[in-house]
Amino acid sequence: MTSTHKKSPDSLRSARWFKPDDLRSFGHRSRAMQLGLGPEDWVGKPVIAIINTWSDINPCHTHFKQRVEDVKRGILQAGGMPLELPALSLAEAFVRPSPMLYRNLLAMETEELIRSHPIDGAVLMGGCDKTTPGLVMGALSAGVPFVYLPAGPMLRGNWNGKVLGSGSDAWKYWDERRAGKITEVQWLEVEAGIARTHGTCMTMGTAATMMGIAEALGLTLPGASSIPAADANHTRMSAACGRRIVEMVWEDLTPSRVLTRKSFENAIAVAMAMGCSTNAIIHLVAMSRRAGPACTISLDDFDAASRKVPVIANIRPSGSTYLMEDFYYAGGLPALMHNMSQHLHVDQMTINGKTIGENIASAKVHNDDVIRSLDNPLYKEGALAVLRGNLAPDGAVIKPSACEPRFLKHTGRALVFDSYPEMKLAVDDENLDVTADDILVLRNAGPKGGPGMPEWGMLPIPTKLVKQGVRDMIRLSDSRMSGTSYGACILHAAPESYIGGPLALVKTGDMISVDVPNRSLHLEISDEEFAKRKAQWQPSPPRYERGYGWMFSKHILQANEGCDFDFLETSFGAPVKEPAIY
Repeated sequence: MTSTHKKSPDSLRSARWFKPDDLRSFGHRSRAMQLGLGPEDWVGKPVIAIINTWSDINPCHTHFKQRVEDVKRGILQAGGMPLELPALSLAEAFVRPSPMLYRNLLAMETEELIRSHPIDGAVLMGGCDKTTPGLVMGALSAGVPFVYLPAGPMLRGNWNGKVLGSGSDAWKYWDERRAGKITEVQWLEVEAGIARTHGTCMTMGTAATMMGIAEALGLTLPGASSIPAADANHTRMSAACGRRIVEMVWEDLTPSRVLTRKSFENAIAVAMAMGCSTNAIIHLVAMSRRAGPACTISLDDFDAASRKVPVIANIRPSGSTYLMEDFYYAGGLPALMHNMSQHLHVDQMTINGKTIGENIASAKVHNDDVIRSLDNPLYKEGALAVLRGNLAPDGAVIKPSACEPRFLKHTGRALVFDSYPEMKLAVDDENLDVTADDILVLRNAGPKGGPGMPEWGMLPIPTKLVKQGVRDMIRLSDSRMSGTSYGACILHAAPESYIGGPLALVKTGDMISVDVPNRSLHLEISDEEFAKRKAQWQPSPPRYERGYGWMFSKHILQANEGCDFDFLETSFGAPVKEPAIY
């Protein structure tokens, strides 16, 4: 990419607000001066929005209060004018019933913040699970140049000299407590030790996955997604984002000039190699549909990649030892991409003006147990598999690398629950009629049924079995699970049960067959019985009768379509025009 400016000061988008010699622009300029700014702050300078998802209740983004100042410093160094615009924080640990309910709201907010203000480019500050796709989806629809600034993972946890990984070890030690092997005092110590610094989950959960995907798409600076939040390199990276976005505005390097379908194929391949979260499928599909029809990917693209791209990132929960801090020290995402470059389109453009190949050319692996070679993978196939059959004609997802091998091909008796409270009560009943070979089924937990498709998919192992030493069994639902979770969990069954999908027709005692190698998920009943049950199915009452939830229920797409709102997708209608200024 040449450094020659393609835009002139008069062609800046912000000039529509500030330059005209009329009463309306007088108002814009006078109110800017009310803010303490002067013409020297905006005349001939790109105006850069910093979309900041900091809040007092988001521990993943605690450091954003400072990092936004670092971004501003970089923008000012490069001759731009920074404007911080707060946006929905979507703290994964606190927002209920699910932050997924509000991902699209963040996308709407981001798009409209950019479109309605005098913005020439944007720095998107996110990291906590839904903020990455929400910010990127909105910015793609807005269409201005943008840089994604990933929050970065927290440092490793610690308890009694043991390394703790967020999420993964929470589930592990909770089962130990349920089995009576950990005391209440010890449990409180685990709570205090598992998350010790600001930053996102330090396992290969949804946050790390989506930050890595943003880099694989070419939307971050090289290596940005792997830097721990507490590392001084993160501060320097933040300032560099500020400098680069100003250059991108002059270069008119919009997302449409960066992203192609090959960019999304790269992101899929990297996700597989990372041992990604199952949530990657929903978010990446949604992001691709925002980028336009030429970029759109589907579940089939993920499954095809999983057949040829092995897992080479030895990070929990697919791995058993290492965390994201170790991944960074081992070389981070550039090193992983270098090791798997034969599966990448290395000629794809990125936001630093160079190709993927140029960015990873000098990358080195410093620990080949953390970042494996292709001939020494952690798991020989990719992280995710897409299953289809009469239980999920539009697809369901499993993470084979994180479950016991014996469940990859299994037939078991269904134990069905219509709600999470019903399931939660039952699994604590030590007289529950259940064995380790059974299949726990949770329904009414999808996009409309949840509502918002909560992370309920890692159903707890019944207490009776936990005390017998059982730590995995097949769980099937139309919900999601945390990327930090593990186990034989089949998720995202589509269409969901709440709207009459096949999962709604399963009865306790039915036999269900799972065949991951052959990508099959089948309810073992006759076609006649299936049709009979379908005819008898009755819809549930609506979850919402007003407000945002009502709008969500009316317009949310299914999991295989990315769970975007139908009216926000690029294909829904003509591009939105620039706001009128009279």
